[in-house]
Amino acid sequence: MTAPTDRPDPRPGLLMHCQHSVGLGHLVRSLALADGLAERFAVTFLSGGPLPDGLAVPPGVDVVAMPALGLDAGSQLVSRDDRWTVQEACALRVDLVLDTLRRTRPVAVVVELYPFGRKKFAFELGPLLEAVHAAPAPRPAVVVSLRDILVGSRRDQQRHDDRASATTNRYVDEVLVHGDPGFARLEEFFHPTLPLEVPVTYTGFVVPGTGDDATMRARREGTGTVAPRVLVSAGGGLVGEPLLRAAALAAPAVHAAHGLTTTLVTGPFMPDGDVRGLEELARATPHLEVLRFVRDLAGEMATSAVSVSQAGYNTTMDLLRAGVPAVVVPYAAGREDEQAERSRRLARVGALDVVDADDLTPASLTAAVGAALRRTASDRGVEGLALDGRRRSAEVVAALCRRRGLLGGRPGGIEAAGIEAAGIEADVRIAPAEVVGAGTAP
Repeated sequence: MTAPTDRPDPRPGLLMHCQHSVGLGHLVRSLALADGLAERFAVTFLSGGPLPDGLAVPPGVDVVAMPALGLDAGSQLVSRDDRWTVQEACALRVDLVLDTLRRTRPVAVVVELYPFGRKKFAFELGPLLEAVHAAPAPRPAVVVSLRDILVGSRRDQQRHDDRASATTNRYVDEVLVHGDPGFARLEEFFHPTLPLEVPVTYTGFVVPGTGDDATMRARREGTGTVAPRVLVSAGGGLVGEPLLRAAALAAPAVHAAHGLTTTLVTGPFMPDGDVRGLEELARATPHLEVLRFVRDLAGEMATSAVSVSQAGYNTTMDLLRAGVPAVVVPYAAGREDEQAERSRRLARVGALDVVDADDLTPASLTAAVGAALRRTASDRGVEGLALDGRRRSAEVVAALCRRRGLLGGRPGGIEAAGIEAAGIEADVRIAPAEVVGAGTAP
C-alpha cells in the first residue's frame, strides 16, 4: 500500500483493470505499465486473479485485490478463493469495480485486453465501461491495453472481432498496442467487418524498469558471469508441468552432452502434486534441482547458459534483452496460438529455437539446447526492437487526457448518482468481507 500522507496526492487519478487467468504474464506486464503511469497518475490497480506471495507492487500504485477468478481447462470461470462461489465472486466484483470507480474519480480508465479478449469478464467490464460512458462531461478517458499478438483462432473469430470493434468504437478513446509495428501489427490478427474507428498507437514493448539493467547488459555484451546450467521456467506454472517434466528427464543427457546442470523453477501457481512429482524426480536424478520461486527470474535467465521456457510476452522480452541462448516451447492448449505465432516470428530471425508442444520429448529438448548453444551472440536478439513501452504508454495516456481537458482537475461526473443513472446494478448483493487488499501481496 502506498504510504499514508496528510497531503492530498497531486497526481490525477487513473484506474486500471487487469485479469490474469492462467499465468502471470498479464499481471507482470500490467504492473510494469502501472509503474510507468504512476510517475504521472495516482494509479489504482484492480487485480482479478490470485496474487502470488511477495508480489512487488510499484511505488505509488494502490492494488485492489478482487475475489480471485480464473479459467479452467474448458475455459469456464472458476473461483480461486475458497471463500466464494463463482456467482458470489462475480457479484462482489461488480460492486467492487463500481465502488472503486466512484471512490477514485479517475481522469482515465485503462482496461487490459477487453473487448479484444476477456469475454468471460464482460459481467464486470461492461458495467465499468457503461458507467464511464454515461458519466456527465468531462468523463474519464478510456484506454485499452493490448499485447503485441492476439489470439486469432477462435471458433467464432469473425463474430468476436466484430463485437470487439463495435464495443471499442462505442466506449474507447484509444487503443495502445504494446509492441513494435515492425514486429507485428494489430490488423494481422484482427479482421472486423466493422472498421475500428478509434486511434491505435504502438507504444513499444512494455518491460519492467527502464527496459535494461546491468545484469542483462553485461550478458548481452559478453562481460557477465554465466552459470553452467539450463534454467527451465513456465511463468506462473499452472500449466507448466509437461515442459518441466520433459526437462527433468532430459537433464542427464544435457549434462553428458554439454556439462550443464538443470534447474527447474515451478512458479507459484503449479499444483502442489505436480511440484512433489518433480521434486521426487530431482532426488533421483543427478545434476537436477527444483525451485518453487526465484525473486528475479529475468536476472537468473541472464546468468544461465541456456534458458528453456514458454513463449509469453514478458519471457520473450527478457530473453531478447539479455541475448541469452534460448529454447521456447509455446503454450498451445485449445485454440491458444499467440505464443506459437510470436515464437515463429522470432525463430525466423534466429533469436531463439522452438520446440512445438506436440513434439516435446526429452530427446527433442536436448537437441534444441544443443542448437541454442551453437548460435553466436550476433544471431540472437532483434536489433532496433522498441522496448520503451513503459515510458511511451504513460506519455500517450497523458497526452490523451490533455486533449480531452482532463488534467486541470478530476472529472466531476464520477459520482454515485452518475453511475446509478446508468442503470448499473449487480445481480446479487452479498456483503463484502475482507475482499479488498492493497499494496504488496501478503
